[in-house]
Amino acid sequence: MSKTVDQQILQQYECGAARFSDKTGHEHYQRHLLFDHVVWPDEASQRERFEAVARSLRDLLAQRWLLTDQTYDRENPKRVYYLSMEFLIGRALTNNIVNLGVEPYVREELQSDPHQDWKEVVETEPDAGLGNGGLGRLAACFIESLATLQIPAVGYGLRYEYGIFRQAIENGYQMEQPDHWLAQPDPWEVTHPRQTVQIPIACRFELQDGMLRAVPGHATHLLGVPYDRPVVGYGGQTINTLRLWGAASPDHFNFGEFSSGDFVGAIVDRVLAETVTRVLYPDDSTQAGQALRFVQEYFMVCCSLADIVARFRRTNDDWRLLPDKVAIQLNDTHPAMAVAELMRLLLDEAKLGWDEAWDLTVGTLAYTNHTLLPEALEKWPVQFFELVCPRLLEIVYEINRRFMTDVQQRYPGDHPRASRMSLIEESGGRQIRMANLAIVGSHSTNGVAQIHSDLLRTRVVADFAEMFPERFNNKTNGVTPRRWLLAANRDLAGLISESIGDTWITDLGELRRLLPLTDDESFRSRFRQTKRAAKERFADWLKSTTGQIVDPDTIFDSQIKRIHEYKRQLLNILHVIVLYDRLRTDPSITLPPRTFFFAGKAAPAYRLAKLIIKLINNVGRVIDEDPVSRGRIKVVFVPNYNVSVAERLIPATDVSEQISTAGYEASGTGNMKFMMNGALTIGTRDGATIEMAEEAGEEHFFLFGLNAEQVASSRRWYSPRWHYENEPETRAALDLIFNDYFSRDEPGIFNPIRESLLDHGDYFMHLADLTSYADTQQKLGTLYADSDAWVRKAVVNVACAGKFSSDRTIAEYAAEIWNALPCPIR
Repeated sequence: MSKTVDQQILQQYECGAARFSDKTGHEHYQRHLLFDHVVWPDEASQRERFEAVARSLRDLLAQRWLLTDQTYDRENPKRVYYLSMEFLIGRALTNNIVNLGVEPYVREELQSDPHQDWKEVVETEPDAGLGNGGLGRLAACFIESLATLQIPAVGYGLRYEYGIFRQAIENGYQMEQPDHWLAQPDPWEVTHPRQTVQIPIACRFELQDGMLRAVPGHATHLLGVPYDRPVVGYGGQTINTLRLWGAASPDHFNFGEFSSGDFVGAIVDRVLAETVTRVLYPDDSTQAGQALRFVQEYFMVCCSLADIVARFRRTNDDWRLLPDKVAIQLNDTHPAMAVAELMRLLLDEAKLGWDEAWDLTVGTLAYTNHTLLPEALEKWPVQFFELVCPRLLEIVYEINRRFMTDVQQRYPGDHPRASRMSLIEESGGRQIRMANLAIVGSHSTNGVAQIHSDLLRTRVVADFAEMFPERFNNKTNGVTPRRWLLAANRDLAGLISESIGDTWITDLGELRRLLPLTDDESFRSRFRQTKRAAKERFADWLKSTTGQIVDPDTIFDSQIKRIHEYKRQLLNILHVIVLYDRLRTDPSITLPPRTFFFAGKAAPAYRLAKLIIKLINNVGRVIDEDPVSRGRIKVVFVPNYNVSVAERLIPATDVSEQISTAGYEASGTGNMKFMMNGALTIGTRDGATIEMAEEAGEEHFFLFGLNAEQVASSRRWYSPRWHYENEPETRAALDLIFNDYFSRDEPGIFNPIRESLLDHGDYFMHLADLTSYADTQQKLGTLYADSDAWVRKAVVNVACAGKFSSDRTIAEYAAEIWNALPCPIR
């Protein structure tokens, strides 16, 4: 492209905001309504209006998007490639408007249309079904920070047609419904069919007797079709790309088979191919679900590495430059096959020798671990590799042979160590240990909070940390303040900017300038008003969407995250039952009115987690029906938790529940979002909560319970029955559950909870921490009665949240792992 055209593009972009402040922006919007949907503007539906607004915004950013990629090719900087099976990006419209800096103009244009309702337009956009929990939301924050920091980057994932599921609650039970978020065209994505890649599969799948079976020895391939989404950095200067792969069959329709009467055979290949990216997280309780997940990971890795190599070769002809120009970050073990696939590319296509290929692979790849649960460290049956990708299995075997030689030379005669460190697990059927593969095949392994990184080194993979101490490091997680404060909490963001300026938006450490304002009565009063307004907005939204009515004058206490035993929603509801039993025993006791919010999804096959959801809802129903507790305690389960729900509830929350069993939560990021929105944390010394308390001072937190060392050291002697027999409130709460007080119409349904807590050892130590938790909750309630003291602590929390920006985290990755520098788009 000529310099003259470059300048024209830049000039057009910089005038882009003006398009929304004059008739041009309105014309763009009406043009999309008319020509995309063939509808008159005054007859358009809200969905059609949303698509027109989104496409108008995409028109605005398209030139800078192209210019970003062109600049990277011209400047040839080191690029970061972030591989993740999840990107929980939420809605894109508001985020893109805020980061482009055109919100006043867009809002003005929409409000000038008598047929347009700004709020309804925003609500029309579905949450993208591309992730489920913290891992995916972290990836979304990271790619936004990469763009804001002007670091050349591409995110790679899968374009799931269906999210994990839509959660409905029926009679207290979680019911899973399809989440077809792509039922209508997504105005943000751009398909690039010319950049489609072919992915070899060593078998084919056929329908035999109504069952899907793999037929080895009949090689075929899948097509990986790239769908790109813009990742807008704050200020709109850099627009990076999130590239999602959709799976397709090379033969979309076999007309010959169809004409000959084989109607099923004509379409089965297409259906099977598209199944690969049909749904996020297939049910892995079955072998078929596990196999599909394996194919998803293989497909994502192969597509992404093919694209990465193509980008590298556009501007580099020397393979030895690969680690200098390419940084590939593996977000957990899901993309760990990248170790073997990159070796295959370097060995089979670049024709390099093993040692050179291995050095380049290790120098290019880095691995982030996200779990301390051994069962969450992926292992894949060797049989899956044999059926789908035998060449990668050959490479894994050779990596392991050479690595085991190194281990035996380093630790002669230590066979147990060699067995633990092997990439192959021999017991119970041969499996590939993907975490071991990721650690051996990369130059960096990082945890995501200081305690997590320490436990990773000393417990989970201690053998590897001893052998490769230089590879292990910590990168405490962070969240983007653009979405989680600037966009989600407009009132508080406005108050902060009015008080200290707006530089905090890209330098969250500036929030510390709020600390002197804790003594400013006027500031505290306005701070209190922002919280009250957020609570009222959430109460109105909840009533309009679910019919549930909550009182903004009560304490809003929230635990919103994936439902899992180690996250201990069960501990939370046990405490609610303790409070309820106190009221039943003595209705005259002082108890600050409190609304307990729960939200989160349980994996469809996780029966105990689903039963905990049922218990939460049943307890809430009984409390609502009892006059002694009505108006004093309320339990609300908010269904179908997603990013959009979090954006509403987090600003409204007074109390953040971070109560995982110490030593089990890698980091957490919801804890950070609550902190920067002025909630006070009650929590264990676990994950990033420890560092949050260090930043603000433990006196501004409500910490309780066993620490990670105490949890580990008490495993041999811990007896949950002791707590049941010696703590009257614990026994009374459990008796209410197990005597069917909360399940009179379904007697015995909570027996599995009794078995987990009393018969099977209470592995996550709910009863060990219940008394400490209840005592700390009482202190919290006492403080809330002193409104001024509460607000002072809330302001301190906001002021000390600066460390927990994803900008800081990404800057550390860039400097200490990737060696990547900003590349401004001039």
